[in-house]
Amino acid sequence: MAGAGGLKPPLGVAYSGGADSTALLLAAAQCWPGQVQAIHVHHGLQAAADDFVRVCQSVCATAQVPLHVAQVDAGHATGESPEDAARRARYVALARMARRNGLNGVLLGQHADDQVETLLLALSRGAGLPGLASMPEKVERDGVMFYRPLLQISAAGLREWVLARKIPFVDDPSNTDERYTRNRIRARLLPALAQAFPQYRETFARSARHAAQAQAVLLEIARQDLIVAGMPPAIKALQALSPPRQANALRCWLLQHKATPSAAQLEQLLVQIASCTTRGHRIDLKVATGHVTRQGPVLHYSAKGGRVGEAGSCPE
Repeated sequence: MAGAGGLKPPLGVAYSGGADSTALLLAAAQCWPGQVQAIHVHHGLQAAADDFVRVCQSVCATAQVPLHVAQVDAGHATGESPEDAARRARYVALARMARRNGLNGVLLGQHADDQVETLLLALSRGAGLPGLASMPEKVERDGVMFYRPLLQISAAGLREWVLARKIPFVDDPSNTDERYTRNRIRARLLPALAQAFPQYRETFARSARHAAQAQAVLLEIARQDLIVAGMPPAIKALQALSPPRQANALRCWLLQHKATPSAAQLEQLLVQIASCTTRGHRIDLKVATGHVTRQGPVLHYSAKGGRVGEAGSCPE
C-alpha cells in the first residue's frame, strides 16, 4: 500500500464490505498482523444494510480481525445533500470508534476512480484550488488521522484482486442509482474518459497534486498575512494587501470558524473592506451561516446564534 511505511499501528479500517474496503482490510491485516481492527458504519438507509453487516462479520472472522459496528442516523435535513449527510455521519462514527478503541488512525478505501470523481465534481461546481486538490492522502477529523493509501489504484484493480482470492464482498445497490451525481459520473463520464484519454487517472491525479501544492503555498502566504493583520484581522492591514491576497487571507481566517464563503459573499466583503475609510462605516455581511461585522478597527465573525468566533490559526 502506498505510504504504508509512515503509518503506526494499531489502525482501523473503514470497512463497508465492498470490494475496495475488503481489499484494503486484508492488505492492512497482512502488513500489520494482529494490529488492525475493522469499523463498519451501519447507515440504516436501505434494507440490505443488515446483510452487509453479516458479510463483514464473516470476512473478519475468517481473517481474525476484530469488527466494530457503529449505528448512525444518516438522515438529511431539508435542502441538504443525502450524500453529504451520510458522509458526515460516517466520519463522526469512524472517529468515535477509533478514539474508543485506542487506534492511531483509520484507513479509508478511496481509490483512483474516486479521486477522479471528486475532481470532476469540483470542476462542475466551479471550485477553487482546495476543491481541485481533491482528496488528500491524509487528513485529520475530530482528532483522528484518516489515511487514503489506495489513491493510486483503480477500482477495477482492487475488484480483480478480491475476486482472484474468492473473498466475499457486497455490491451496494445505491452505487448504481443515477439520481446521485457521483454515480452518473461513474456510469457515464468515466467510460468516455477511458476511451478518449486512457491515462486519465494518472493525469487527473497529477493535476490534483499540483492544485494541492499551489493551495499549500497560498495557505502559507495567508498565515503570514494574518500574522501582520492580526486575529481577528485589522481592516487597515487588509486594505494594504492586493484584492486577491485579501481574499486569500479572509478565506483562511473564516475557515478557522468553519465558515466557507461563497464567491459572491467574498466579493461583497472585499467591496465593503475597500469602502471602509471612515470611522462610522458599518460592515454587516452574511457569510456562510454567520455574519462578518466591523468592531472598531477589526473584523469579527459571529456564528449562527450570535457567538463571536475566537482567534485561532488557519486550518491545515
